[in-house]
Amino acid sequence: MPAQLPIATTQKSQFLDITPVVQEYISEAKIVDGLAVVFVPHTTAGITINEHADPDVRADILTHLEKIVPEKGTYRHAEGNSPAHIKASLMGSSVTVIISGGRLQLGTWQGIYFCEFDGPRHRNIWIRILAK
Repeated sequence: MPAQLPIATTQKSQFLDITPVVQEYISEAKIVDGLAVVFVPHTTAGITINEHADPDVRADILTHLEKIVPEKGTYRHAEGNSPAHIKASLMGSSVTVIISGGRLQLGTWQGIYFCEFDGPRHRNIWIRILAK
C-alpha cells in the first residue's frame, strides 16, 4: 500500500511545492536508492515537476492554463468543474523521481508541485517507493 499524505489547498487554482514533504518521507523511511512514484488520486488535481526558484513561473503556468482552458466555456459536464478536469489531465497524475544517496535527484531548479484546480479542498498524495 502506498503512503497517503494529506494536503490542504487554499485557493481555486494553485501550485503547492511538495518537494520537502516527499523528501521528508524518503528520509524517514531511510530509503537510500530507488525510485519515488508520487501519485495524485484526484480527477481535478494534478502533479508536475517544474521550476521552484522563481514563483513567477508557477503564476505564468496558472495564467496560461486559464487562457487555454477558461472557467467559462461550453462544457457539458454537469458539475461545473470541467476546466479543472481538463487542466488536471494536461498536468498528469504522477511523477517518478530517482532517489540516490537518500535524496531526490531533481535538477537545480526543479521542484515537485501538487496542482490544484478545483479548490480549496483537502486532498491526498500517494507515494510509493521502489527501493533497490
